[in-house]
Amino acid sequence: MTSNEIRFDCRQRGDGGVLVVLPRIDGEPLTELIDSFEIAAGMRPAGDAYGGLTPQFFRFGPMQDHFLGQSTKAMGPKTPVLGCECGEWGCWPLMARITATAALVTWDSFEQPHRKTRDYTAFGPFQFDHHQYADALRALDAAIGSDET
Repeated sequence: MTSNEIRFDCRQRGDGGVLVVLPRIDGEPLTELIDSFEIAAGMRPAGDAYGGLTPQFFRFGPMQDHFLGQSTKAMGPKTPVLGCECGEWGCWPLMARITATAALVTWDSFEQPHRKTRDYTAFGPFQFDHHQYADALRALDAAIGSDET
């Protein structure tokens, strides 16, 4: 199976300049991938519901740990990979199981915890080469670190 490529975009929110982290898979923002999936599946509400994560607002722990599925055990076995478009991850999160091996990092078993009946079986899984994933996390860490004053 071919690996997907991941990148983490960091940008400032327009409403206060806080940093927002948005995963991109194969060049596409995860927000657009999930919007397209939910709209095609006839889910309501759908479209423009998700946004990136705002590390300054929430105690995710180090983003490198978070995106390896290691910082959210208190929330259960899944990790928020997107939050609500309003900036509050708990409002409308996209959750995923993140599993890391020496060779691959896999995102699968997606869910919208506020809509338990939604079926995300056909969304993903996304498999990333562990080395490429680690490089993307290092770039994310550098971007977050350089943004802090």
